[in-house]
Amino acid sequence: MPQILETASPATPLIATEDVVYLTELLGLKVYDLKGRHIGTLRDAALVPLVDPVRVDRFLVGAGPGWLSIRYDQVKSITRSGIHLKDERLTPYHSDEYMLRIARDLLDQQVIDAHGRKVVRVNDVTFIREHQGGGDVLQILEIDIGIRSIVRRVLAGIVSPALIRTLQERIPPSSIRWEFCNILETDPQRRVRLNLNTKLIEDMHPADLADIVEHLGHEDRAAIFNAVDAETAAELLSEVDPDMQAGIIESLDADKAADILEEMDPSEAADVLSEVEQEQSEQILHEMEPEEKEEVEEMFEFRDKTAGALMDTGYFAVPEDSTVEVAIQLLKESEEATEDLYSIFLCDEHNRLIGGVPLGKLLFAAGDMPLKELAFDPHLFVQSDEKQDRVAELFDKYNLLALPVVDENEELIGVIKVDDVVTLLRHR
Repeated sequence: MPQILETASPATPLIATEDVVYLTELLGLKVYDLKGRHIGTLRDAALVPLVDPVRVDRFLVGAGPGWLSIRYDQVKSITRSGIHLKDERLTPYHSDEYMLRIARDLLDQQVIDAHGRKVVRVNDVTFIREHQGGGDVLQILEIDIGIRSIVRRVLAGIVSPALIRTLQERIPPSSIRWEFCNILETDPQRRVRLNLNTKLIEDMHPADLADIVEHLGHEDRAAIFNAVDAETAAELLSEVDPDMQAGIIESLDADKAADILEEMDPSEAADVLSEVEQEQSEQILHEMEPEEKEEVEEMFEFRDKTAGALMDTGYFAVPEDSTVEVAIQLLKESEEATEDLYSIFLCDEHNRLIGGVPLGKLLFAAGDMPLKELAFDPHLFVQSDEKQDRVAELFDKYNLLALPVVDENEELIGVIKVDDVVTLLRHR
């Protein structure tokens, strides 16, 4: 099952070449007992992160029909000619849920290079050999992702390790330090654990992260969405290709999906849910908070390709006779409502739209000035059933940042933002 790693890529310190060991050199090495007898071949090596996050804890040796498990403190030496033991009390290998097998769980798996904003693949793993307690110990240093590591993979077993090292010297290394890698577990049947730190992922721009997610497999996408907080996941889902959005939501538990959709604009959430299987869509709606659920369900009433389907039902409106001072005070009391706010709308006692005021005008107006005197000219709005093509034309013609949407009684029911129009045009 693929693993996803979130990573950073600082410079790797200089280390003596003779102390560097590659996984491609380890796999296939013969293992010898105290008397120099060949007892098997190395098939994998494993960490036990809960014990030590960098030291190779076990060597898994193929011996006849089964595998043997050799502890790190049973090893005397690790050289290109083989692995020699100092302790022969060997035990059969049994799968351990806390064991991270290097070849099985890392090799060929996908990695998110948070600095390069791309998905890369693990081609090899680099270790440092140290002599401790009368034997050689391996510490994992980095994962290798570049051409140099591909050369090692291709030539392993064909030419000698010494010749491979000579050939690779002309190729610049490309690797990511192990200390900056964290596993996001995708397989619920295997519970390998490391300290999970998703800060690098959450700090990435949602558009960059969306590019990465679109290149991942189905289960790996779900792992990312399960790992980040609901707000980050909502921003990310908004940037992902619309053709993938429903599949991602369907891959999540209903409560997690509900948390994400609650953070999205109701119109976007409704668009996603409209593509989800009805039974699962109902389960997700059941898990949503009543207020957010009602807003999303209201959006289902609007036909596709209309202004109503584009609008956000969250807007900021004040009574038509309000002054600048009153509006500013209300804004201070409604911090959450001011996110992505471009305009304040004026409504009468029946919530009928009277006009709108650009937010920027409040900064330079006297506190006692009536908002009506700062209102847009011309007074623009659209009916909820207006075609989206017409909406785009209005934004282009008048260089709008926001456009109010009204019902048949000219009551304000939502607002379309320039971001929504840009997204609409981008997806066509």
